[in-house]
Amino acid sequence: MKRLVIVSNRVPAAGTPQAGGLVVALVGLLRRHKGLWFGWSDALTDHPDPEPRVVDRQGISCAMIDLTPDEHRKYYLGFANGVLWPLMHILPGVVSFHRNELETYRAVNVRFATALKGLLKKDDLIWVQDYQLLAVPAALRDLKVGNLIGFFLHIPFPPPVVAAISEGLLGLVRDVLAADLIGFQTATDAEHFAQTAARYAGARRVGKLGLRLGDRTVRLGVFPVEIDAREFARVTEAAMERRPAQDLAHNMRDRALVLGVDRLDPSKGLVERLTAFRQFLAAEPKWHRRVSFLQIAARSREGVQAYRSLLRDLEKIAGATNGAYAEPDWTPLKLVTQSSTRNTVASYMRHARVGLVTPLRDGMNLVAKEFVAAQDPDDPGVLVLSRFAGAATQLDAALQVNPYDPDQIEEALRRALTMPLAERRERWRDLWDVIKDTSALAWGEAFADALANRKMARTKTERDGTGGIPTKKAAPRASARGTASKRARPAGNGVAGDGRPTTGGARATTG
Repeated sequence: MKRLVIVSNRVPAAGTPQAGGLVVALVGLLRRHKGLWFGWSDALTDHPDPEPRVVDRQGISCAMIDLTPDEHRKYYLGFANGVLWPLMHILPGVVSFHRNELETYRAVNVRFATALKGLLKKDDLIWVQDYQLLAVPAALRDLKVGNLIGFFLHIPFPPPVVAAISEGLLGLVRDVLAADLIGFQTATDAEHFAQTAARYAGARRVGKLGLRLGDRTVRLGVFPVEIDAREFARVTEAAMERRPAQDLAHNMRDRALVLGVDRLDPSKGLVERLTAFRQFLAAEPKWHRRVSFLQIAARSREGVQAYRSLLRDLEKIAGATNGAYAEPDWTPLKLVTQSSTRNTVASYMRHARVGLVTPLRDGMNLVAKEFVAAQDPDDPGVLVLSRFAGAATQLDAALQVNPYDPDQIEEALRRALTMPLAERRERWRDLWDVIKDTSALAWGEAFADALANRKMARTKTERDGTGGIPTKKAAPRASARGTASKRARPAGNGVAGDGRPTTGGARATTG
C-alpha cells in the first residue's frame, strides 16, 4: 500500500485516542501504512514559521503549522464555522458572512497546501478531511501536485438552493472538484453535491455518482462513518464498575434516565429537545419524580456568537423547567456543559432508559450508534433519533422523529418510557445487527482502497455510471406505525445466548 497522508484542520493531541472515535481509526490507518498526518498545531502565534514541524506522536509522523490569531478568527471561527457549518446544516439564519473571512479561509488553505508540498513523496495518497479545507485540493493542483487526492466531508451537504446562498461555497465546490474521489456520509449528501456542482460549478454529470470537469473525471462515493460497536460494548461493561456509573445509579434510584449527549451547537436541536421535555412534564404529572433528563452539551466554538446565544437559551429553558417542577430531592433537568470522558458517557448510556439524539441535521451522528452499542441486551433503552441525522438511514428501528417538532419528540419520549420489554429487545436487536460488525478503521480502509483504485473505478464509471463506489442500500424502513421491520436473523448474528454481544471480525461497510 502506498503511503497515506491525512490532511485535517487539526493534528490530534497526544493521548487523543483515549477519547475513541474517528481519530483512533485514522491513527490506526496511518500506523498500518506508515503515513503522515498534517494540520494545524492548535497553537497561535503572530509570526508562524512557514515550514512545518515534524514530530512523532502516538507512533505516527505528524507535521504541524501554527496559525496567527487573525487567521484563526477569520478562517476557523469566521468563514468555516460562521458560514460553511450553518449552511451545510441548513441553518441560513445563523450565517454571518464577511468577505475578508472568505479571503482568509482561502489563504489558509493555500498555506496548508504550500507547507504540505515539500513533505510529499511521488506516490503518496493524499486524503483531505472536512469542510475547513475545501480549497486544499485545488491549491495542491495549482502547485503542480499530481498525486491522487481524496476528500471526505464529515458533515452534510445542502441542496443547491441552500448552497447558492453563499457565492463563496459555490467557488469552493469547484475547488474540491480538483480531488479524484470525494466521499460523503449518505447518498443524499452525494446527490446534493452533484446537483450543485452541475448547476453552479460547470461540472457535467457522468452516471449517478460521477462528475466531469474539463478533461478530468471526479468520483463521488458514499462511505457512512462507523464505530467499533463490539469494542464500545466492552468499554461500557468495564465503565459500569467505576465510580461515575455507581454515583449515577445511586442518585437516580428507581427513576428513569433520559439522556442527551452532544456538543453545544445550533445544529443539534437542543432547544427543541429541552422544550419537548418540559412539555412532557406539563402533560404527564404521573411521571414527576419518576424521570430525570441529563443533557450533556459540551461547550465548543465559544468565539462564535451563535454558540454563546444558544447557551443562554438553554440555560433559560433549564432554569424555567426546574423552577416549575423541581422538588427538594428531585431535579427533573440537568444541563451539563462540561465534557465527560468516553468511559463515563458510555456508562450513562448503559443506564439510560431513553437516548434522545435529535439533531436538526447531522452528517452521521456516531452518538446514536454508541448508544445502541452501550445497551444491556436483556434490558435495553430506546433510541429516539432525528430523521435528519445521517445515521437514520441505517438505524431504522429507532423511534424516528422530526427534530423541529417538540410535540413529536414529546410523543416519542412518552412511547419510549412506556415501551414493553419485548419491543425494546426487538428494536435493540435490529439496531445491533446493523452496527455489530462495523468499525471506523474498516471505514478508513474502504476509502483509502477506493482512492488507490482510481483506474479501476474510472473504468467502472464509464461502463455503468456508478462512480466506481457501490452505494449501500438503505435498511428497510419502519412502518407508518413506527414498529421495526422484522428481518430474519441467521445463526451467528453476533448475540450470545444470554443476549450479549459476542466477539467477531469487522467488515467494511462502504458507500
